[in-house]
Amino acid sequence: MLTEKLNLLLNFHLQEVEREISFRTECGLYYSYYKQMIQAASIQQGLHGLVYDNKTESVRTINILERMNVYQEVFLSILYRILPIQQYLEPVYFYIYTLFGLQAVYVIALYVTSWLLSGTWLSGLLTACWYITNRIDTTRVEFTIPLRENWALPFFAVQIAAITYLFRSHLQPAQERLTLLAVFVATFLFSLTWQFNQFMMLIQALALFILDCFDILPTAKVTWLYIIQISGLLLVCALQFFNSMILGSLLISFNASILIARTIQKNLKKGSLLNRLGKLILHALLVSSLTLLVNKFIKSDEHIFKFLKAKFGFGATRDFDASLYLCEEAFGLLPLNTFSRLSDTLLFYVYIFVLFPMTVTAVIVALRNLSCSNQALEKMEEHTISLRPDAAYNLIHTVLFGCLALSTMRMKYLWTSHMCVFASFGLCSTEVWRLILKCAHLYTSQRVSTMLTRCLCITFWPGIMDELLELREFYDPDTVELMNWIKSNTPNTAVFAGSMQLLAGVKLCTGRTLTNHPHYEDKHLRERTKQIYQIYAKRSPEDVYRILRSFSTDYVILEDSICYERRHSRGCRLRDLLDIANGHIMDGLGENEPDLKPSLYPRFCEEIKKNLPSYTIHFTRVFQNKTFHVYKLAKHK
Repeated sequence: MLTEKLNLLLNFHLQEVEREISFRTECGLYYSYYKQMIQAASIQQGLHGLVYDNKTESVRTINILERMNVYQEVFLSILYRILPIQQYLEPVYFYIYTLFGLQAVYVIALYVTSWLLSGTWLSGLLTACWYITNRIDTTRVEFTIPLRENWALPFFAVQIAAITYLFRSHLQPAQERLTLLAVFVATFLFSLTWQFNQFMMLIQALALFILDCFDILPTAKVTWLYIIQISGLLLVCALQFFNSMILGSLLISFNASILIARTIQKNLKKGSLLNRLGKLILHALLVSSLTLLVNKFIKSDEHIFKFLKAKFGFGATRDFDASLYLCEEAFGLLPLNTFSRLSDTLLFYVYIFVLFPMTVTAVIVALRNLSCSNQALEKMEEHTISLRPDAAYNLIHTVLFGCLALSTMRMKYLWTSHMCVFASFGLCSTEVWRLILKCAHLYTSQRVSTMLTRCLCITFWPGIMDELLELREFYDPDTVELMNWIKSNTPNTAVFAGSMQLLAGVKLCTGRTLTNHPHYEDKHLRERTKQIYQIYAKRSPEDVYRILRSFSTDYVILEDSICYERRHSRGCRLRDLLDIANGHIMDGLGENEPDLKPSLYPRFCEEIKKNLPSYTIHFTRVFQNKTFHVYKLAKHK
């Protein structure tokens, strides 16, 4: 009887480990704080453990709430503790169900935006169908559940829907105030849940700036949106204990500069065409200069700018951090096969078909606004081409975020979801296609959208249902074996070194202390990670031992998949990046920079496996399987 109970407990534990290691890389790190809050003796102790954390980075006490966007995990863990659901629902399922519920909010927000733009609910239905049928390119929630963008993008979609409604004409004052409140709440929640929020909102602010300069949007409403962005970000900054990355953001500098420039320059939208163009050019130069000036005094971290400089070809770089980003597929250009997948559902064809006439219309309206006075515009708009402010905003939004997606694959999810909205709006809007529809004897655009929606459902519904019925299991016995060994054979206070991705899983599954982790936004952590990664470089055992012990490391985990990496091409393997940063010649056939020199030592991760005396005096192998090698560090006096 006792043996049966033990077997049941072991099987349950194994299932828990298997579930947890499926949260790969940074996903596992974020989920570990939710688990930590759940397991804490009280909510107060859980919060104290996050504010004074000494297990995420060895020999350092850091504030997790300041460094990382994990307020969603904190809120969800508190909700789980106070609701009477513990005996019915495991914490992991509560977490997963909440996130998938949030994706439903995402689709609803896209639906509403499309409906507001087109005036028909059929457009919203087509948007939802396109989002679901193209989910490989519109969301990553199926495979990386705790990822920050899966929390943030639903709130961003709500914000876009609220902005679209705000730019409708003839809103009552009460409606406008409620809409501004909705924009603020959505902006705040979006900013709170994703560390890259400032870059997304900077693009949004740029879109507002361009449209305002060409007098396509009402200036008063645009000003409110600038203020909302600044106030939302500053509120998040306060909640994150005045995080320096937020304080040094370009968004705050840009928005503040626009508001300052407006007070300096008057009558920007008066005068002849050449006069107004000259004023706008000076205005843009003034805003740019003020932005750079303000940001120079408050900027604290330049790793993003180093990455952007290298990415867009402003000189080659040997910087380890920038190269690490550049070599990741997620930060590369958008693959061409993305467009073939989007074309299979006709989404990309319709999107381009809508984008071209809308862009032409926007250019005509912008030039007309610069050329005519306000009184003349009011008379002309009754008889000529016009562009509604809400449609203009969504047009520039999709263009700018499209450029971002083309340059950085990871950001495509901001574009592709809005692509569904924009394509269905254009297809269903009688204002856009009135003349074409009459010529084709399709007197209502609803007929087109209905036929297309039916076609999508008939074609893709069976495949979607088959995928829902298919059960997929995550199978990684080597990692499970490693995690179980760590829990059973090492003290709770043990400090582990290794790759960022693996150590996130070590923290989640075992609760051991780490030397480094995947949240790469901190300067000190990046320097620390580069030092820890010398285990894959050509360094002497004495150097590696000294580095590891400086971070109080007790165990180091070496991975064959990194030591003998083949996933990346030569020059982008981790060992190549380390060799270049250390000034050493890379392995394998191919050219090297002329100033790189041969290393005096072999590669540490390869040589340590030979059990030579120079290595065994510092390192003792205590665990090994097909994937991992764990070495215990000697504690010399």
